[in-house]
Amino acid sequence: MRSPLPDYLTEVLSVCSEGKGATSDHIPELKNADPDRFAISLVTAEGVTYSVGDDDTEFSIQSISKPFVYGLALEERGFERVLDAIGVEPSGEAFNEISLQRDTGRPLNPMINAGALTAHALVAENKTPEYRIRAIRDLLSSLAGRELEVDEDIAASELGASFRNVAIANLLRNYEIFPDDPDDIVAGYVGQCSVKVTTADLAMMAATLAGGGIQPRTGERIFSRSVVRQVLSVMATCGMYDAAGDWLSTVGIPAKSGISGGIIGILPGQLGIAVYSPRLDEHGTSVRGVEAFERLSHDMNLHLMEAPIVSRSVLRRRTVIGEGSEAFTFLELHGDIHFTNAEGVVRALVEEPVETQRAVFDLTLVRAVLPVGRRMLLEMIRRLHLDGIDVALVDPEEQLPDPDAGDGYRPRVFTTLDELRDEFAGSPE
Repeated sequence: MRSPLPDYLTEVLSVCSEGKGATSDHIPELKNADPDRFAISLVTAEGVTYSVGDDDTEFSIQSISKPFVYGLALEERGFERVLDAIGVEPSGEAFNEISLQRDTGRPLNPMINAGALTAHALVAENKTPEYRIRAIRDLLSSLAGRELEVDEDIAASELGASFRNVAIANLLRNYEIFPDDPDDIVAGYVGQCSVKVTTADLAMMAATLAGGGIQPRTGERIFSRSVVRQVLSVMATCGMYDAAGDWLSTVGIPAKSGISGGIIGILPGQLGIAVYSPRLDEHGTSVRGVEAFERLSHDMNLHLMEAPIVSRSVLRRRTVIGEGSEAFTFLELHGDIHFTNAEGVVRALVEEPVETQRAVFDLTLVRAVLPVGRRMLLEMIRRLHLDGIDVALVDPEEQLPDPDAGDGYRPRVFTTLDELRDEFAGSPE
């Protein structure tokens, strides 16, 4: 059987408008792009790729690099330093507007050019411009899962038309937002924007954010969860510039566009999406890209505010094994344990208390335990212990590393069911 997804994506390509919009006139070289190129790529959080159209066409990443470099600055410099230099409020203005706070000179957010120039300057602070550019290119390559290169023709063309960015950089330097030479920052930022990508590359980069910062193919953790949350939050409110509100209400996916015609979108925990079509609207965003995202969001129920299906219980099986003092309650969990699912387990044990002197939680089929889920499970274990119940865990993947439940109580941990069977008579098959 062939997957129906490529056929569906091809259908989306066929129904989106042709002929509307025009290629970018901000950068001379971008004006020469083939206006009829069109591609869509999806990458799931597990790394499965679906790609149709001109998905092998390379184009410059442009402003789509902004959220990733912002994330790198947060990882390197920390939240306090970065938030002191760059705000997080939507500007409601075009990408190249001079949006600075009057009293401090701080850019309103990292998605407009003023904020992106500042984020660029924060990366590899006190290093040479060449070192900084290399660090950013290495980051983008790690996200894409392949070595990416700078399009030197685009870079030269963009640098020759960067008068407005030079003016913004000089204003930022005047306010002492960064100590570097403004010309060096603009040149480095142009190199960052001129990295060549395909929609498949961008979808893989987006899927890394969808997967909580872990590159789905290589398994490398590139961003921490806290950084991903910050980046996606700013993308949701600021990523589409002066059309951000309309985008969030209509499409409902954290996104970022670029004037070369690319758009990325991230649905947390599910997938990354990338679209390329170089004809732009008045906001500098791909016309057919917006249409494609609207269609995908509607057809695939991707809107963040779409009421989700209520989480099913992660308590897969509960049974009492053995008799008398040797009996124990076996509780098999599965799936992802976040607040709602952990609360469901707690409620099940409150409504139907454990009546044996021993209890075993089997985490073999658990895929992930979020921090709040871990705290709730450990507190539940502590309270069971206070009720006189001895608790053990079967945790082959160490989903609960160092399971200290507090009050000096640490449950016994088995790495396999076979180990449990050696200790507990009548253990489950």
